[in-house]
Amino acid sequence: MILLVTLIIKAGGIPLDSQNILERPFITITNLIWSFDHATNRVNILLVKRDNDPYNNYWALPETFMRSQESAEETALRLVREKIGMDLSGSHTEQLATFTNPLRTPGDRALSLGYMTFLPDKPQLKAGYGASDARWFTMGYTDKTYTFSDSDHIFQSTDCPVQRTYYAEFGGTNADPDKHLAFDHQWILKVACERIRNKLDYQPNILLILGRQFTLKDARRVYSPFLKLRVDQIDNSNFKKSHQDLFTDIGSSEVNGPGRPARLYKLAHLRA
Repeated sequence: MILLVTLIIKAGGIPLDSQNILERPFITITNLIWSFDHATNRVNILLVKRDNDPYNNYWALPETFMRSQESAEETALRLVREKIGMDLSGSHTEQLATFTNPLRTPGDRALSLGYMTFLPDKPQLKAGYGASDARWFTMGYTDKTYTFSDSDHIFQSTDCPVQRTYYAEFGGTNADPDKHLAFDHQWILKVACERIRNKLDYQPNILLILGRQFTLKDARRVYSPFLKLRVDQIDNSNFKKSHQDLFTDIGSSEVNGPGRPARLYKLAHLRA
């Protein structure tokens, strides 16, 4: 008689089948890099066009592998430093969520730690290693989705409200690259936009894309697409009153023409 033995490992007193242990998944950092275009007064996000498999020729959020001696935050900031040339402090980035669904990547299992980075300026872009193009996409919205467009493309966050349903319907590499982003990045965009929206009334870090100081009008311009409201639908007086604990008045702007100078503010929770 041949006895088949399955290796059992006890972890915390619980026996585990070694065949079901995921020992070494790839870990990537997916970085949602936000900026503000002062010429158009619109929120922008960075997308890159991949030039390697999987998802060759698909547009995607910037990603990089986490190195063995790095924290996830250090990896996110390194990506910005290497790809854009900006050396930012940790106050400009925040962790979003972890994305682990087995269907999110073809082939080897890869987990993604999502981060958001808020650039104080909108720099010129140049595609680096692993990308054939890099562009700023302007944020907009529909009733059910958030949109991101340039002169040639328009992409949307998923309109699927439930994560399980999204992955069950996930098209993967069979999806149209002119309509869909690589991997599960349309789901990640949905999670990011909803996170930012939910934090607008208590920790609006997205305003870091305006720089160290901003006017209330520019703040309303940033809030607008996340709230899915036109700027003129956000009443300035009510906005100022409801955010008085979040914004610190730091004085008036310089006047370059007729009219009263605009008041300048900064985020109250940030150090001077």
